[in-house]
Amino acid sequence: MPDDAIETLIEQVNAGSAGAQDRLFSAAYDELRKLARARLRDGGRNTVLDTTVLVHESYLRFLRSGRLRPDSRRAFFAYASQVMRSVIIDAVRERQAQRRGGDLARLTLDTHICDSTPAGEDEVLKVHEALEALAAAEPRLAKVVEMRYFGGYNDLEIAEALQLADRTVRRDWDKARLLLGVLLGH
Repeated sequence: MPDDAIETLIEQVNAGSAGAQDRLFSAAYDELRKLARARLRDGGRNTVLDTTVLVHESYLRFLRSGRLRPDSRRAFFAYASQVMRSVIIDAVRERQAQRRGGDLARLTLDTHICDSTPAGEDEVLKVHEALEALAAAEPRLAKVVEMRYFGGYNDLEIAEALQLADRTVRRDWDKARLLLGVLLGH
């Protein structure tokens, strides 16, 4: 769908037009699927969700939050990336809680069973926690990482969305990788 059409739908959503939010998601559906596919492309990162489930769960969260007030196409997809990140993190946490028995009393008969959590899920949670720490210290760096790691954006797309030079985005990415390496113990 052309950028103009999505921008027009965003204006209608912000004006409170009835059904505009549904039309916006319908128009952006293919791009949201691409965004979700980028998040789930590497099976090692997350094996909990598929593309369709991630897009639909994100849409439901948009509806529940009632906070969808993007001012541009870029802002809409940046926010969608954040929502998808939260959906992935919540799904991983829920799956790990269920694997550990949920709210049942824990009884371990074999210590090797507890150590069998897939590395991809642990990685997602570790990156999430490190990203939260980075956001507290360097919010812009965290935004660059979030858009690249969870949003699948490249440097030019991030630069446009954050209104920065692409060279600045590359420097921020390099700095963020170093800081995250320290936070992740690499």
